[in-house]
Amino acid sequence: MDTHGKSRKAMITVLYWVLVSATLQGCFADIPHFWKKSASRFGSSFVLPVSGNVYPLGYYSVSLSIGRPPKAFDLDIDTGSDLTWVQCDAPCTGCTKPRDSLYKPNNNLVHCENPVCAAVRTSGNQPCKTPNDQCDYEVEYADQGSSLGVLVNDYFSLKSTNGSLLIPHLAFGCGYDQHFPGPISPPPTAGVLGLGNGKASILSQLSSLSVIRNVLGHCLSARGGGFLFFGDDLVPSSKIAWVPMLASSSDKHYAAGPAELLYNGKPTGVKGLQVVFDSGSSYTYLNSKAYQAVLNQVRADLNGKPLKDADEDKSLPICWKGAKPFKSVNEVKNLFKPLTLSFMKGNAQLQLLPEAYLIVTKLGNACLGILNGREVRLGELNVIGDISMQDKMVIYDNEKKQIGWVLANCDRLPNVDRDYNGDFSEPYAADFGMLSPATRFL
Repeated sequence: MDTHGKSRKAMITVLYWVLVSATLQGCFADIPHFWKKSASRFGSSFVLPVSGNVYPLGYYSVSLSIGRPPKAFDLDIDTGSDLTWVQCDAPCTGCTKPRDSLYKPNNNLVHCENPVCAAVRTSGNQPCKTPNDQCDYEVEYADQGSSLGVLVNDYFSLKSTNGSLLIPHLAFGCGYDQHFPGPISPPPTAGVLGLGNGKASILSQLSSLSVIRNVLGHCLSARGGGFLFFGDDLVPSSKIAWVPMLASSSDKHYAAGPAELLYNGKPTGVKGLQVVFDSGSSYTYLNSKAYQAVLNQVRADLNGKPLKDADEDKSLPICWKGAKPFKSVNEVKNLFKPLTLSFMKGNAQLQLLPEAYLIVTKLGNACLGILNGREVRLGELNVIGDISMQDKMVIYDNEKKQIGWVLANCDRLPNVDRDYNGDFSEPYAADFGMLSPATRFL
């Protein structure tokens, strides 16, 4: 979600969000030792089909089944924040879903005494008066959007690539006060799937249960859709460009750098860029200096070419029109040059071809999908959004503290298409968080 109203997702958690100081062990204190050990038997990955696109929807989402019996909720995928929350069936402000599509708590509130509570509470919250108080949360995003609610825990139904159905007991937010700034409509999804590397994320919780390795990846198709995966089974063994995560960055973001900005393979004079990879942003944001350098280079390169400014198109700040409306980026990309982020650490390059920074609007104009980060209060941060991650597998390896990418076909699920067509074998189900190891269910 940005101030131009083009992204319907939370873009990146504000930097002042408090650092996580507690582990999640207390959240799973009721799990018998038997189940903790059996989790390591799976050593597999979970693959989730992704829906959505950069334009015109402005978001990518997945469907997750939560509760007993399971109920499906569509959630925006956001690597820029770590708290997962779902719109709550309670007196609700800013909730856009009909009541039967909201999440209904069932005596499953997380209390303040639980260490997981410390992972979601911000410095602005009032301290708990007693250990048995409910654990309230408030998350704010850089686009000034926010969610206020209470922490709960419930069962998530996850199908593994090895054919198992796992039902871990995980903590997440039940949001009853959502704020969506600007003139745009609220997002149509039921909430946000926080995929950052903070301790409260679903990824971190699954990893702490030894269900999967702490690795996340996504592959977003430029034609819409794609897939998301937890675990490292689907990570290619070669051809990945790896860069180390910045140790100094917030533990809820995936940041790398420093990087130098190149245009058509030539230096722009812009160096030292800190880059955040954020699936919660539809578009890419550069700091003012880098943004102006790109804009100057593109405009100079378009001089004498058959494009004119299309100021009447308000889809994005900078748009161009041709002699006749364009039907796709393929019709106009030959008029633009590639951008490259050259990372000093890891000796890797992230190349952004014109189709990784342009969209064609409903009016048939070509618009620049790179925006000025200053206008959304990002300061010197630079954000690689969905538009620049399309048709690439992007991997966040929290085990080795590195981020990688490789060109990929994101139009089909890797090696599990048959399973997701309804022929998923389920040899047995493991239920993490059950009070009795003798109790299992499918």
